[in-house]
Amino acid sequence: MLGVVLAGYPITRYLEFPPETRYVFHAPFSWVVFTAYTLFILAVVFPLIIKSMVWIRRIKIRPSPPHTFPWWGWIGIITGAVSWTLAWTRFSWFALYQPHTFTPLWISYILVINALCHRRTGSCMIINRIRFFFLLFPLSAAFWWFFEYLNRFVQNWSYTGVHYSSWEYFCYASLSFSTVLPAVLGTREWIAGASCIRQGLGDFRPFRFPYPRMLAGAAILLSGASLAGIGVWPNYLFSLLWVSPLLVIVSLQTLTGECTILSGIANGDWRLIITSAAAALFCGGFWEMWNYYSLARWEYSVPFAHGFQIFEMPFLGYAGYLPFGLECAVIGDLLERWMKFRSTI
Repeated sequence: MLGVVLAGYPITRYLEFPPETRYVFHAPFSWVVFTAYTLFILAVVFPLIIKSMVWIRRIKIRPSPPHTFPWWGWIGIITGAVSWTLAWTRFSWFALYQPHTFTPLWISYILVINALCHRRTGSCMIINRIRFFFLLFPLSAAFWWFFEYLNRFVQNWSYTGVHYSSWEYFCYASLSFSTVLPAVLGTREWIAGASCIRQGLGDFRPFRFPYPRMLAGAAILLSGASLAGIGVWPNYLFSLLWVSPLLVIVSLQTLTGECTILSGIANGDWRLIITSAAAALFCGGFWEMWNYYSLARWEYSVPFAHGFQIFEMPFLGYAGYLPFGLECAVIGDLLERWMKFRSTI
């Protein structure tokens, strides 16, 4: 907001609720920018993928014995199949409830992914961390509203298919947003429980940041400036919407001497990084797929790189799920720290 104020843009258009007016004019597709983005993403991700595959091959995997698949997991499968059918059809008798299939779909997903986690490791959030699990829902709604706020300045996605009053929009949207963190963090636990992840990436290549406090200070200044800049230059800085909040939190934790999501890689433990990013990308595939034929849905407008769509999402847009997964992990970790602090007072 500071950026648009300094730029002299009208503030009222960023405060419209529900946000329906289009005021950001997105740049058309550019092969030059698309290629540059592709090369940058490959430079960051591809070496880590290759090294992970080589490292996992070197170790002898000792598979863990499977546990039982809980009964409530079967309920999730059944309700998920019913919700998916209702989301992609247009039965006249279901017309009143047609816009509200997102939440039951993702509640079903959360049940199933926790059941799979229990079968793999013998534990899951629903059984072993029930208080943490339920607190994730309201925290998740607030978490995603923050990204909805940032999207006001870039308008990379918009919702279509239904129209509500302000109060209805807030209530229905908050209900849908509340499933984001439970889905991603539940998926992360399931991925982290795989034998190849537990045994292969816990002792990986160490990576240490030189002068961490100085680097954190520079990162927080740069991230703050980029967050101010996305409203002024949305076509050029839109991708920082997903990176800057993560850098702000990690930098603050570094400056205050706390452990961060990046602390483990100094000792070669990449499990949290890889599983968090992979979990968000895995959930992203379901988000985009289930969105495609639903009545209440979202559409994208990505500057310079809006091409080669998989469902509604441009191909390169899926890279945004990688830092988003780390942000989900950071928020989940903050909740756990708060719960531990509360238990000590």
